[in-house]
Amino acid sequence: KVAIKGIERELICPACKELFTHPLILPCQHNVCHKCVKEILFAFEDSFADAGSESSNQSSPRIKLSSPSTDRIDRISRSGTKRNSLTPRSSLFPCPGCQRDIDLGERGINGLFRNFTLETIVERYRQAARAAIAIMCNFCKPPPQESTKSCMDCSASYCNECFKIHHPWGTLKAQHEYVGPTTNFRPKILMCPEHEMERVNMYCEICRRPVCHLCKLGGCHANHRVTTMSTAYKTLKEKLSKDIDYLISKESQVKAHITQLDLLLKETECNSERAKEEASQSFEKLYHVLEERKSVALKAIEASKNLRLEKLQTQAEEYQGLLENNGLVGYAQEVLKETDPSCFVQTAKQLHVRIQKATESLKSFRPAAETTFEDFVVDIAKQEEILGDLSFHSSGLEIPEINEKQSKMYNKALISWECPGKTDSADIYVLEYHKLNREEETTTWQEIEVCSKSKIISDLDDDSSYAFRVRGYKGSICSPWSREVVLRTPPAPVFSFLFDDKCGYNSEHLLLNPGRTSVESRAGFPLLLGSDRMQVGCYTTLDYIIGDTGIAKGKHFWAFRVEAYSYLVKVGVVSSNKIQKLFHNTHDVSSPRYEQDSGHDSGSEDAFFDSSQPFTLVTLGMKKFFIPMTPAAPKDPASRILPLPSCLGICLDCDKGKLGFYDAGCMKCLYECNVDCSGVMYPAFALMGGAAVHLEEAVTVKYGEYHDDI
Repeated sequence: KVAIKGIERELICPACKELFTHPLILPCQHNVCHKCVKEILFAFEDSFADAGSESSNQSSPRIKLSSPSTDRIDRISRSGTKRNSLTPRSSLFPCPGCQRDIDLGERGINGLFRNFTLETIVERYRQAARAAIAIMCNFCKPPPQESTKSCMDCSASYCNECFKIHHPWGTLKAQHEYVGPTTNFRPKILMCPEHEMERVNMYCEICRRPVCHLCKLGGCHANHRVTTMSTAYKTLKEKLSKDIDYLISKESQVKAHITQLDLLLKETECNSERAKEEASQSFEKLYHVLEERKSVALKAIEASKNLRLEKLQTQAEEYQGLLENNGLVGYAQEVLKETDPSCFVQTAKQLHVRIQKATESLKSFRPAAETTFEDFVVDIAKQEEILGDLSFHSSGLEIPEINEKQSKMYNKALISWECPGKTDSADIYVLEYHKLNREEETTTWQEIEVCSKSKIISDLDDDSSYAFRVRGYKGSICSPWSREVVLRTPPAPVFSFLFDDKCGYNSEHLLLNPGRTSVESRAGFPLLLGSDRMQVGCYTTLDYIIGDTGIAKGKHFWAFRVEAYSYLVKVGVVSSNKIQKLFHNTHDVSSPRYEQDSGHDSGSEDAFFDSSQPFTLVTLGMKKFFIPMTPAAPKDPASRILPLPSCLGICLDCDKGKLGFYDAGCMKCLYECNVDCSGVMYPAFALMGGAAVHLEEAVTVKYGEYHDDI
């Protein structure tokens, strides 16, 4: 048998660190006092109320905060719960035992079971701890006698005489259950918290908790596997007994592990002291370097000061001599008193030169030395940034790398990274970014703490380049920064639309997916039969489809992907007043030398790109991007053929009448032309043969979670 005092650790509440009082069993199987559960939930909801102010002052990941994390607070805010004066309403509970957010369900605290078994064990411990303190009878006349037993049905303690009086033989009270003196009274029957009038008589094997028959018939356990309470009691007791016997049989192994842990404790103490000493030495070296550089800087400033003071003092003395009866002027006045011409000329020649110099200096006064010390300002911006990032670097912590292929700049920025070694991953990552601006002299990085390996960033400026870098933290140890990656945002706000399945849509030749985000041309029998009837000429049918939303003004950008196997795809825009002409012009020329009006091969390669067509489209196909033939286009046909980007973007500026085609991966403009925006403009696509176009998916929180799972 295990001594009562040996299990004290199991009887301590993880929240208040005291013996359990009315413990509740959480869904994670940890126990917490009833009052502690309410206090934690109240504090949790209070922290949610202050989340706005706390989120603006997030600390470094090297500092662990005791307050609830912001992501937990966000989850509470999404549940729409509020606190009243009596009971916290939040369905999420931060378990102090496992440090996880536990969903308490709709009933919250009221849906938790009270752990009466644990209460009984705690009461035994209390009785053993205060064996000298007696429990007095509740019914004796003063002075009360020491109780000898307690009635569980009456929830009271009695001495022998009072028990006989209140539980006479031959009455129902004589059948009450009584135990030794105790202050812990629990109900004789465990009732269901969901159905308060029903006693629990079954055990749900899925949820691992007792339930009543109503829970099984129509409650939340209707489709769960349940067993009888007696079977669950027998099974769990056998398992617990076997596990206890196994642990007791491994007592020698446990003692060996305890001995090993004691050694590890001592080793940890020694290693921590050694690490402290090494860290102190490192900082002392920095202090020594700073003191040395400080001494050199102060000496240089002092030497410059003395030299300047000496020059200024000499200059002041010279000007002092220009005053009457002083210095040079006084000497000159005495020379003028000389009456001997030869002696006067001998002295006055050199004196006159000095007087002339003094006169010139009066005309253009200039101090002999500068009074400012701008050249002695110490620039510590870079050093301050480096010292701010000073931390413990570990060679075992992998340097994360930003994956440019998986990262995406669209309506929002999705930044993804990975660790090359896939081992010793960090607990948390810090992502930093800043806008590249040549006008700004200093760089200010914006910092975001991330628990996963991807992050979605909103509110970035359009048509701007941003630099990104990331580092990992594991406890107080951090990895070096990753290589900086520069990504560019779209040139305009992202325009969202779907393919229109009504206006001119040819369901025989084109196939839309249910979400209307992808279209595919089906080169089947209708195309072959149509070609079979053509004995002269070289033209086939293009199938057109437009977007379901138009643009009347402003600047907008959208992106899409063309399948690599696509033979011919045309993309661009069409005006609302030319849509009918678009769908009535069913025949298109597949040969660049064919002219529909003349009926013969003219040999002319004039495209009339902007004047002859009712819409503005460029041609894609066979993994190539074809720049249209215009006066400004290169004359060499080979220079007009570019590799087809994996993702193509279109930017329409209705105010300026400009249409640009971009490589959406790097946001580089491939071709730009003028377009008539007199009407409402719609995105337009044309497909022939085997081809497919997929609209680019917008970056959302759900997109980021899915992307991270992949």
